[in-house]
Amino acid sequence: MVDVKFPDVGEGVTEGTLVKWLVKEGEEIKADQAVAEIETDKAIVEIPSPKAGKILKLIGKEGDVIKVGSTLASLALPGEAAKVPEAPEAKPPEAKPPEAKPPEAKPPEKPAEMPGRVLATPSTRRLARELGVDISKVKGTGPGERVTDEDIRKVKEAPEVPETRPPEIVQPEVAPEMKALEERIPIKGIRKTIGERMVLSKFTAPHVVSMDEADVTELVKLREKDKKIAEEKGIKLTYLAFIVKAVTVALKQHPYLNASLDPKKNEIVLKRYYNIGIAVDTPEGLMVPVIKDADRKSIMELAKETEKLAEEARTRKIKLPDLKGNTFTITNIGSIGGLFSTPIINPPDVAILGIHRIRDMPVVIGGEIKVRSILPLVLSFDHRVLDGAQAARFMNTLIDHLKDPDLLLLDVE
Repeated sequence: MVDVKFPDVGEGVTEGTLVKWLVKEGEEIKADQAVAEIETDKAIVEIPSPKAGKILKLIGKEGDVIKVGSTLASLALPGEAAKVPEAPEAKPPEAKPPEAKPPEAKPPEKPAEMPGRVLATPSTRRLARELGVDISKVKGTGPGERVTDEDIRKVKEAPEVPETRPPEIVQPEVAPEMKALEERIPIKGIRKTIGERMVLSKFTAPHVVSMDEADVTELVKLREKDKKIAEEKGIKLTYLAFIVKAVTVALKQHPYLNASLDPKKNEIVLKRYYNIGIAVDTPEGLMVPVIKDADRKSIMELAKETEKLAEEARTRKIKLPDLKGNTFTITNIGSIGGLFSTPIINPPDVAILGIHRIRDMPVVIGGEIKVRSILPLVLSFDHRVLDGAQAARFMNTLIDHLKDPDLLLLDVE
């Protein structure tokens, strides 16, 4: 007999919600046939059976939260088919083996915790006591991760950063007649993850917001002209494709915006690859598909891939690899409305660009008032990694390329 388990699907996923069973008890299935659909905080994934056989038992019901590594179903292999009726029944009774737990209570279980013992010389331990440092919480840098005197001193000299937690919200008392008019919706799946990631971002990264405007009059004309060429190729050419291209150009010139922060090593990680996350509004909440190697793709390729990923996100058919690896994020608020916003950084990025609705506005040029197409832009960035001057220079480069789209070397092939 073989257990079908909820495997580790990566990207820190630890649990998921059982959306739908795709098989029934007693059903014969093939190897790699999907057994169930599970909604993680990223997408809906199908869980395949590792072997061919007959489903003996399905464990759990739709709507249950399943932990990674948990058993979803018991499967009888072809040679065990004759034992099918007894197999499911025989298992539970054997829950008596808890009495035969000698193997579980093996002494080696306790010693398994021994590796947690800190390696350090007596003099280093004495130094830790004298300086009031908890040596069990110090990461050793010596041979075999041995804690050294220098490690102790570094911890002592490092400024203590108080843990910041969001205040608890006390639910107000509500009259019974009002309570009857309330609807309670469980926070789970994508909505739960969005909340956790946004709280982490706001309580970890000191956000600073830079706002500016780009004159995209020429870009509007170019897009109108090339929209017909795109339609002939079956591509919907949006402004977003041009903006993604301009962003990659600006990121190459200002690498600190295409980065992440490694607080454990106290290092800024500059990334020489350009994976642009695009925030997509879905019925379940915001999802961020990622365009990999965006700097190597033409405007038309970016438009095609953006449309494809957005549709897959909305229909929950997107694959996990397409939701991983972002180095910078763009959120398009303008497709819905609003003048300006203050987007929250999408970890592990250090910046996020908010783009808004293009509007015709009066602009003074050479002493004359002219009507121009203006695009509002907002950049939120992590002040631990970036200063305002770096962010402003990035915005200037971005605006220059949006103002003069010929700089983007448009490829319509």
